[in-house]
Amino acid sequence: MTDWTPQTKANGKPRYIAIADAIEQDIKDGVLTPGTRLPPQRRLAEHMGIDFTTVSRGYSEAQSRGLVKSHVGRGTFIAEPVEASAGPDPLRLADEDLSMNLPPEPTDPALIANMRGGLDYVSANLMQLLRYQSSTGSDKDKDAASTWLSLRGMIPTSARLVISPGAHSTICAILTILTQPGDTVLCEQITYPGFRNIASRRGLNLIGIEMDDDGILPDALEAAIQRHGPKALYLNPTLQNPTTLTIPTDRRLAISEVLNRHGLHLIEDDAYGFIPARPPAPIAVSAPDLTWHIGGLAKCIGAGLRLAYTVAPNGKQAYSLGQALKVQAVMASPITTALATRWIEDGTADQIRRFIRSETSARQAIAREALDGCTFIGAENAFNIWLTLPKGIGRADIVARMAGRPVGIMPSDAFSVGITPGEQLRLCLGGSLTRDALRANLYFLANSIQHNAFMG
Repeated sequence: MTDWTPQTKANGKPRYIAIADAIEQDIKDGVLTPGTRLPPQRRLAEHMGIDFTTVSRGYSEAQSRGLVKSHVGRGTFIAEPVEASAGPDPLRLADEDLSMNLPPEPTDPALIANMRGGLDYVSANLMQLLRYQSSTGSDKDKDAASTWLSLRGMIPTSARLVISPGAHSTICAILTILTQPGDTVLCEQITYPGFRNIASRRGLNLIGIEMDDDGILPDALEAAIQRHGPKALYLNPTLQNPTTLTIPTDRRLAISEVLNRHGLHLIEDDAYGFIPARPPAPIAVSAPDLTWHIGGLAKCIGAGLRLAYTVAPNGKQAYSLGQALKVQAVMASPITTALATRWIEDGTADQIRRFIRSETSARQAIAREALDGCTFIGAENAFNIWLTLPKGIGRADIVARMAGRPVGIMPSDAFSVGITPGEQLRLCLGGSLTRDALRANLYFLANSIQHNAFMG
């Protein structure tokens, strides 16, 4: 079919991506069938009035997706379709760690197809991706990371950017740079339990800073710095796990002022910052020379990627982070890094992010309806709620009643630093649970609370 012309769409994507998309769409529509020869690249470029290199990149892109095959001297042909697998491995269906704060999982067939399309790209580059690579990330992957971080108003130089194997590994590596066992590190009084565990393993003295509804109090931070001489502050400032609070801009600026005055390093865990439509700017924007900004992908794309994009305070410290990560994990997996890069380039990552934004909003509405009469804190795009139990009801009782149900529930003990844990629970709303199943389990929880209150 030497007269085929791609019907490209003006959707903001690069022209060569649009050509590959057109090939893929015409294959789905039956316009292009296996064995069909595409027009010579130079002829198609002239016909479309574009550069030859654009068409060449479009054909290469289609080949990386497994859509076409090129033969020297013969041309480019539509490839035979790869047989689909029989379906998910049943032994993997139950692999879900409910102790983690899970994002809801996409169910839209079109989105899932786009996600699987990224695996075609990975497959086409498999041999290269099985090699040892840079401990800080390749230029191509850093370009994608910079594009993704720009969603948070950050455009870091390549020298300050490190691609790492997840936020946990990054936090561990940063603490090896900033601290020695026995040093003091600050955090929220109610904080992410993963950080508590990392600090404990490192032998650090963890001090919780007093909070209100807007996050840690700047005066309390000031007092803690003067009293304890800490090496760093850890914050999860947007949709904080577990309280779901977001530190507003004014408070972020006040915190930055204290950090800048004392030269205290900040580990800013921005795990949820990509989900809300209009979140406050990262603290890294107002304290760039002191902040290690971690843009993890676990919550906004998928935990199985085990990837994070970290902006170090400067190039020297980014190099140090790369060396610490090399000792710890050698490098981020090139395979999952390439998949994330692919999804960012073709727009799939943004589709996933927007799905999570919409779905978390719907699930928070389900929680408000099902737990009407209960006391809890939630937020528009949070993955969980922070539930306060009525007087006389113990958190251990409710955890026991919910045992075996497919809802992640964790008592306040795991989150408390320097304070007596209250009768509170983090209840996760995401994961593989459907909306109907979530609603049914929340009804059960509400009934359990009311029954215990009545029995009390």
